[in-house]
Amino acid sequence: MTTLPPRSRKVRILATLGPASDTPEMIRALFVAGADAFRINMSHGAHEDHAARIAIIRDLEKEFHRPTTILGDLQGPKLRVGTFEKGLAILETGAPFILDQDETPGDARRVNLPHPEIYAALVPETRLLLDDGKLVLRVKTIGENRIDTIVEVGGTLSNRKGVNVPDVVVPVPALTDKDRRDLSFAIEQGCDWIALSFVQRPEDLAEARKLMGGYGALMAKIEKPSAVQRLEEIIELADGVMVARGDLGVELPPQAVPPLQKQIVATARRMGRPVVVATQMLESMIKSPSPTRAEVSDVATAVYDGADAIMLSAETAAGDWPVEAVAMMDSIAHSVERDPGYFGRLHYTETRPDPTTADALAESAGNIVDVVGASAITCFTSSGSTVRRVARERPSAPILALTPRSDTARKLGLTWGVHAIRTKDIGNFEEMIGKARRMALRHGMAEKGGKIVVLAGVPFGTPGSTNVLHVAAVRGDELKGRDEG
Repeated sequence: MTTLPPRSRKVRILATLGPASDTPEMIRALFVAGADAFRINMSHGAHEDHAARIAIIRDLEKEFHRPTTILGDLQGPKLRVGTFEKGLAILETGAPFILDQDETPGDARRVNLPHPEIYAALVPETRLLLDDGKLVLRVKTIGENRIDTIVEVGGTLSNRKGVNVPDVVVPVPALTDKDRRDLSFAIEQGCDWIALSFVQRPEDLAEARKLMGGYGALMAKIEKPSAVQRLEEIIELADGVMVARGDLGVELPPQAVPPLQKQIVATARRMGRPVVVATQMLESMIKSPSPTRAEVSDVATAVYDGADAIMLSAETAAGDWPVEAVAMMDSIAHSVERDPGYFGRLHYTETRPDPTTADALAESAGNIVDVVGASAITCFTSSGSTVRRVARERPSAPILALTPRSDTARKLGLTWGVHAIRTKDIGNFEEMIGKARRMALRHGMAEKGGKIVVLAGVPFGTPGSTNVLHVAAVRGDELKGRDEG
């Protein structure tokens, strides 16, 4: 059996797969280098390519006997201009420019915008951002089939470039026909998380949740200013959130993104939802074997803020140095977490427990770890809710999640500080303590003479019934004569 010890860092690493990382050898190398979870980007590639990568990840799971997390990231509604007669046009600053519903190829005076919902949502003096914000139009008048604008920031605009509408909520459906097909595929393939792009309001999550039919976990990508305005409502309805800084940085001034990142991370932590920080974290490593100092600092900031996971996009999907990018991110995270001031910074964000037994025990577990010097918190869980409650408190000891459900173990792969194991269920208190000791020893989270904190619910196997906290001493001989947990 191939073994790999549990990660010694708390923050998780999410690596995007793509043309640079689609072989068994490369995906295995990314995992060994530190990738805890893999992102399948539905914006690119065919279903058969994604299915092949997913199969490789599941084979990896069997090789290492460790649940491995897969996130299927839906493209979401993309707003684009039409085509130009010459393939492109130069828009002069200060000149008028028309967007209309005429499909005739455009020129420097006009172009097709085939999205009626934009016409209905706009008001005078709002902005339209083209080609990731490189060009800016200011809306002057809006008709049923025509928008008259003035070019505020000019430049070259080519066929089918994207359009961002930052100042109003555009009533586009959260899921396109392509997204529905991709979502169905992701569920069939057993993706553990589904990421929903361009969420604008809480209602956007409803259709995806319904189509998922209770399978998997739903992640809301926060990349629109309108989503930030209703952040808590969105987080309440999602299982996790992603700070998608790419589009946030297009629709907002660059200097507005760092404080928003901190706000989203802190809010998600307070509400007990896993939060991923994504986009351009080690961007220069797409072409360079080493990152810039600014990128290193950016990754470190997300770790200091207590993000559950940090993500690599093109660095691992299409870059020249995918393994080195994962190894660098792993190294930065380790360095931050070894900082004596790390846990003090983590707890700048106050996470008040709800008035429930489960929350009281989760908070107490972290305090007991520090008082008695326990080496791990072992949680027996069916749904994963106990583990997420404990992780929300950011305890100093690692969290060993023991569950009979492989889907729960996989979903926990994006949760801070958690090493999840699928194991047989327990039937009584003595069996619980014995198994907790054995699994902590087997996975290197306890040593002879050490202590572990054990959390579980009675009656056993009942989701949401956490009501037992126990401190157990490890003798060191618990594994003698036993082949499995």
